Amino acid sequence: MSKKVELIAIGGSAGSFYVILEILQALPLDFCIPILIVIHRKYTVQHDFDSILSRKTNIPVKEISDKEVIRPGIAYLCPPDYHVLIEKEHIFSLDESEKVCFSRPSIDVVFESAADIYASDLLGILLSGANSDGANGLQAIKKQGGQTIVQDLEEAKFIEMPRAAMNQNAQTKVLKTKEIIKYLLSLDYQNGKN
Repeated sequence: MSKKVELIAIGGSAGSFYVILEILQALPLDFCIPILIVIHRKYTVQHDFDSILSRKTNIPVKEISDKEVIRPGIAYLCPPDYHVLIEKEHIFSLDESEKVCFSRPSIDVVFESAADIYASDLLGILLSGANSDGANGLQAIKKQGGQTIVQDLEEAKFIEMPRAAMNQNAQTKVLKTKEIIKYLLSLDYQNGKN
């Protein structure tokens, strides 16, 4: 039986967009576990990133607004140039503090904040990327008892990000994209409606 998951946090940078798209496209309309996506992107580029993803997936994808309540069945996209924090009431908070690992949003900041709130009910997934952002955040999830997945280095387009997490032993699983999808579909994903 799968462990309870109340939030899935996916982080990635260079080489991760199509992996995220493939994962979201594989999820059914009744997939109720909320998904939080943090991907490095420039503020000046891809303003309609959420609508591009939404048109190609079964589940709605939306860019996060400040003080927005996390709801089941939605994939939330971190806006460019803001860190995203989660408050104890399961509300998003946007933050403009200093960049971490040259990034805002930082995967570390988002994962660490989510780990503080969701603890063992959090699933963190770290994908392809060209720096070490996300390794510390994934480690924070693992320390709280959450599940952590790193994209297989054989498949990742840029291995620095997943390799940094593996160097810290921050992963509980190392999976290829199709295996990540299979794992997500094995979760009790309809429970999000409760």
